[in-house]
Amino acid sequence: MSGFVEKPEPIEVPGLVHLHTGKVRELYQNEAGDLVMVASDRLSAYDWVLPSEIPDKGRVLTQLSLWWFDQLTDLVPNHVLSTELPEGAPADWAGRTLVCKSLQMVPVECVARGYLTGSGLVEYEQSRTVCGLALPEGLVDGSELPAPIFTPATKAEVGEHDENVSYEEVARQVGVETAAQLRQTTLAVYGRARDIARDRGILLADTKFEFGFDGAELVIADEVLTPDSSRFWPAATWEPGRAQPSYDKQYVRDWLTSPASGWDRRSEQPPPALPAEVVERTRGKYIEAYEKLTGTSW
Repeated sequence: MSGFVEKPEPIEVPGLVHLHTGKVRELYQNEAGDLVMVASDRLSAYDWVLPSEIPDKGRVLTQLSLWWFDQLTDLVPNHVLSTELPEGAPADWAGRTLVCKSLQMVPVECVARGYLTGSGLVEYEQSRTVCGLALPEGLVDGSELPAPIFTPATKAEVGEHDENVSYEEVARQVGVETAAQLRQTTLAVYGRARDIARDRGILLADTKFEFGFDGAELVIADEVLTPDSSRFWPAATWEPGRAQPSYDKQYVRDWLTSPASGWDRRSEQPPPALPAEVVERTRGKYIEAYEKLTGTSW
């Protein structure tokens, strides 16, 4: 059993219809038919949405996504229409709310990997492949790949794992032309972002994107290149052959699996609340990533 430890009740706002509560975001529709995305401070780990929140996290994700969208406009259009608060929305929604085009979403997580780690490492150690793509011998945790690879996954419900799939399976699901467009765009965006991040002392190990269609036009949607959707590593301390320190919720994962938490992730018991120190250090990691990438103070 997994999912929400405590599922929140959505806030009611006149003129908005609540559509969905995700791991992090609340999704509404306004009277014009546009989507209103509100990024909360919720945090998920090991398929659970934790009972503790990370202050400012939703605003960091939203503002960093907006910054990245600006860096990518010549490669792919994005779904943002406005950052203005809907009338009657609570003040806390400021800085964490996007009004977006309603797209025909593609049911695929578009993952790009430039380094070997995570689920890709697990598969590589078993078969020397990632999502069926053959890789050379001798790679270890944290190795840079010979070239970035497109390793798609199915989109899972809250509490479920995304599942890596082959490119051929994506082509079967969405069509050969759309699959090729997804792969080409994913790798182009990854390449641009990798170079920008590297110039700022950060390695973009891997990242995932979501795309949808606005008519015939492919559009990038949801969040993009944030610590929730990407693995960012400090370039100065990169050392293949071990787990890398990262600008994300790895600190939370480490605490949850440590004796200090008293939690067994293999059990069906929900994880405990996070100590104040873990919350503050995690908040610091998100803000540090934002400041290093954008070059501006939070």
